[in-house]
Amino acid sequence: MLAFRSPLVGESSAIQSIFKTIEKVSQTDSTVLITGESGTGKELVARAIHENSPRATRPLVTVNCGAIPAELLEAELFGHVRGAFTGATQNRTGRFELAHGGTIFLDEVGDLPLHLQVKLLRVLQTRQFEPVGSSRTIEVDVRIISATNQDLEEAVRTRQFREDLYYRLNVIPVRVPSLRERRSDITVLANHFINQFNGVSGHKVEVLSQQILDALTAYDWPGNVREIENLMERLVILKGTGAIELGDLPYRVFQQYAESRPQGTGAMSEWEFPRMVLPEKGLDLKDIVDAFENHLVDQALSRTGGNKNRASELLQMNRTTLVEKLRKRGMITPAPRVRGDLDPERERELVTGSNLEGNA
Repeated sequence: MLAFRSPLVGESSAIQSIFKTIEKVSQTDSTVLITGESGTGKELVARAIHENSPRATRPLVTVNCGAIPAELLEAELFGHVRGAFTGATQNRTGRFELAHGGTIFLDEVGDLPLHLQVKLLRVLQTRQFEPVGSSRTIEVDVRIISATNQDLEEAVRTRQFREDLYYRLNVIPVRVPSLRERRSDITVLANHFINQFNGVSGHKVEVLSQQILDALTAYDWPGNVREIENLMERLVILKGTGAIELGDLPYRVFQQYAESRPQGTGAMSEWEFPRMVLPEKGLDLKDIVDAFENHLVDQALSRTGGNKNRASELLQMNRTTLVEKLRKRGMITPAPRVRGDLDPERERELVTGSNLEGNA
């Protein structure tokens, strides 16, 4: 691990490479463009660059360009004078001026409207700007770091992002890999967040077992580090104490783990079945079994697009049994009989479901 301050957590070669890049660029004033999926920690990279730079004692000002309405963003970035627009009852200092001597971090810079891209380009070139409604030019000493989860090269091709601005922003490119690209860090992150939230909440959830870590590692984490952080917080708060069990994991995590394991034959093996702790006051076993059965039936129907023949094959049961279970749940109802419309044999077919097509 490199000897510098960093809020980033990880031991993989991918994250170590980012540490080395941060160490190099933090000592310069070069403009940095950080790319990567949502939740990968782009803001943490920006913070690490600032905190290890000579500007560390000055402000780090963050602006989420995608979270501020376009009509207000210019005033937010560059400030405004009283009377510049409706509601501007007093002068306001913009984020660029607030970041003087320090760093400004433009998150989701790909969402900048085209007219503001022009103004940002000028700031990058001259470090000068005018507040909205003013002719006074302000000069700032500020380092610019930006980030996006968009493909800016594609945005340039489709003329949604200025090419000259892209090259001005992309002096030092830093790509933050997704969590599925550095699965070896999942164990480190999971235990880091468990310990962190234990400390904050005073709870005593145990270090994660190898089985739980295997399940977490098998999951793709579309929400990246933010998703695993949120899940560990939830597990600590809800569990409170003791060991995390497979049954404590969200179904999406458990399912991907189960599907990644070698498939056995016959009954579900021990590793596949989520363990459930029997409550002190007991439980209604029939309700629990019914709920689990309904969950599997819903999965089978979803996977087969509602085709009952194929769903019954997945569940290894007769189709008529599946139809009967669906009827009990109110998912299939016999057609109402209109006097004289149906003969007794036809009515029996409707009631038994024997007339239903495979995907009815």
